[in-house]
Amino acid sequence: MRMSAAWGLILAWALALPAAAGAADGLVHAGNFQSDARLAAKRRVPILVVFTSPSCPYCDRVKAEYLVPMHRDPAYAKRALIREVTIGSSTPLVGFDGTRTTEGAFASAQKVFMVPTVMVFDPRGTPVGEPIVGMLIPDYYFGYLEAAIDAGLARARGK
Repeated sequence: MRMSAAWGLILAWALALPAAAGAADGLVHAGNFQSDARLAAKRRVPILVVFTSPSCPYCDRVKAEYLVPMHRDPAYAKRALIREVTIGSSTPLVGFDGTRTTEGAFASAQKVFMVPTVMVFDPRGTPVGEPIVGMLIPDYYFGYLEAAIDAGLARARGK
């Protein structure tokens, strides 16, 4: 009996390792947009927010193929802060104005109902340009992201 329990713990630990590694390599969930906005203002960069849901394969693809590599690339630290918000989530969040809310309520306030949706905000929390809704054309998706970041940079840097 003790041996079965020990093997069960070892198996549970082994199965948890890949999930923990994936979380460490993923995107930063928005927790405090007011704090993020101060950092973005200091760096003079926009905040790129990807709205996702756990059951969305296109969200996983957008994150894995585009946003996580951008997030890991030191050059993008000079171009944008990247955050993730889960629609429908009750995870606490501080909005740009300091109001306490949830990820789901923030997504609803931004009128985000389809995922993935990418929005770029200036350091004051004002959306820049049109949201990128859905996966669109994969061959051009990186270009759409770059254009959105460039528009956000122009606003953040007063151009």
